Amino acid sequence: MKVLVIGAGNMGLTYAQGMSKSKLLKKRNIMVVDKSEEKLEELNQIAHFDAFKELDECVPKADIIVVAVKPYHAEGVFKTIRTLVKPQQIIISIMAGVTIAKIRDITGLKKVVRAMPNLPAQIGKGLTSYVTSEDVSRVEMLTVESLLDTTGKSVRVSSEKFIDASTGISGSGPAYVFYFMQSMMEAALEMGFSKQDSTVLVSQTFTGAVELFNQNNLTPNSWMDKVASKGGTTRAALDSMQDNKVNELIKEAAFAAFGRAVELGKEY
Repeated sequence: MKVLVIGAGNMGLTYAQGMSKSKLLKKRNIMVVDKSEEKLEELNQIAHFDAFKELDECVPKADIIVVAVKPYHAEGVFKTIRTLVKPQQIIISIMAGVTIAKIRDITGLKKVVRAMPNLPAQIGKGLTSYVTSEDVSRVEMLTVESLLDTTGKSVRVSSEKFIDASTGISGSGPAYVFYFMQSMMEAALEMGFSKQDSTVLVSQTFTGAVELFNQNNLTPNSWMDKVASKGGTTRAALDSMQDNKVNELIKEAAFAAFGRAVELGKEY
């Protein structure tokens, strides 16, 4: 089996590197195509990749095609590969907003997977939600899932609605965490901590809290109740957040990302 990744940006390279470790693939069964001479030079330094500049040199050789370009490049790429693809090929799109119907219509391919990854995939801790067209068999779906899992975990959802929704939760979610971390680091600096100490205080707090959550079956609310005693410091912080409706603002932000994903689907 050969996999082609179209686009050697951050996510394209992340998936190429992850999938290259899959037991389903042998050495040099990952092809990557990119127009940038600089990127091609970088790709040629990676022993287990075959790098290409032109789509016609690699698309016909692929069993699975991963499209990792910006959404506004989608139509051009799909029109180019339309004359190069074969009916049995599977196409996986990790582009926000580009629907399965559009991919099928322009490429002529029936076996389409739409996926939404997130940034922690770069360190093997990512979450990719995905949905398949009805023409993708169960065996093919399990193969796709195995490849997606090379960058962390994957979750199969029932419809494209949930791909857009997961954009608002997991796709954009790391940025919400970074926003919260930045705010806490700024608070630490204002309290007089050094930049280095502020960074350690906040990063280790987040790491520890996530590990606690993952290693137990308690809900976030239960953990808050454990930490926040009546009249204590943590309760004062949580009461402040509640008074300022921080929880509602976070939900509004997630729905804003969800809404934008839906809008992108109409634009592209």
